[in-house]
Amino acid sequence: MSTLLTPSALDAMRQRPDVVVLDVQYELGGTPSAQLYAAGHLPGAAPVDLDSVLAGPPGAGGRHPLPDPEVLQEGLRAAGVRAESTVVVYDQRTSLSAARAWWVLRWAGVEDVRVLDGGLSAWRDAGLPVSTEPDPVEPGDVVVRPGSLPVLDADGAARVAQEGLLLDARTPERFRGESEPIDPVAGHVPGATNLPMGELVRPDGRLLPPEELRERLHALGLHASDATPVGTYCGSGVTAAHTALALAEIEVTAVPYIGSWSEWVSDPERPVATGA
Repeated sequence: MSTLLTPSALDAMRQRPDVVVLDVQYELGGTPSAQLYAAGHLPGAAPVDLDSVLAGPPGAGGRHPLPDPEVLQEGLRAAGVRAESTVVVYDQRTSLSAARAWWVLRWAGVEDVRVLDGGLSAWRDAGLPVSTEPDPVEPGDVVVRPGSLPVLDADGAARVAQEGLLLDARTPERFRGESEPIDPVAGHVPGATNLPMGELVRPDGRLLPPEELRERLHALGLHASDATPVGTYCGSGVTAAHTALALAEIEVTAVPYIGSWSEWVSDPERPVATGA
């Protein structure tokens, strides 16, 4: 079953009492999430901040490390998530931050998490209502169970790069080490393969259809039936979750390296590769 929902499918199910919709709009270094939510959100959606709820403080573990379980649980309960909830997450358009929420919630033991494909933009394009008023939320009772999904550390990422397929979701320029606007060292994990996030989405921000996603994967020499271990990483562990979401749509299980490049380069002893 696809994780993705169309606007019409979500509109049909959002009145169910077990459905909780979370707004995870996010801009790296741009408009704060609270302002994005205030400017427009799905009626009834509760805001969840990526930086403070879906990630821990930046540091040696990278710019967006795993969140503290207690902080995550408090944030999800404040957003109305209950033990039996079906949770739907969305962002502005590309499902980039929504995918991070999708992965983190499942890592935390929330089993039924869906993503609005195309986000708020697709919702607007479908002619569905948008709210600019805060919505009252009845607190939830979800219990976070961290570790419900596997995650790669630096050693695990290095191993997957050598024994399987470690996908780097950054732009080709950053992968090759020609440009690095954020982290102190340019390059990539030795043995990694570049699959830029932009190649997995349509111009309107929705994920490519499954047949095109399979073509992208086949071009890298991997088929869904393979037993090859697959890992994903990016700059800080957000886009890595987006790649994992795309692969899940074609029944390929990928394990994110959440620390990603920002953690990798925090240790000067770790090797760095450049070029294609």
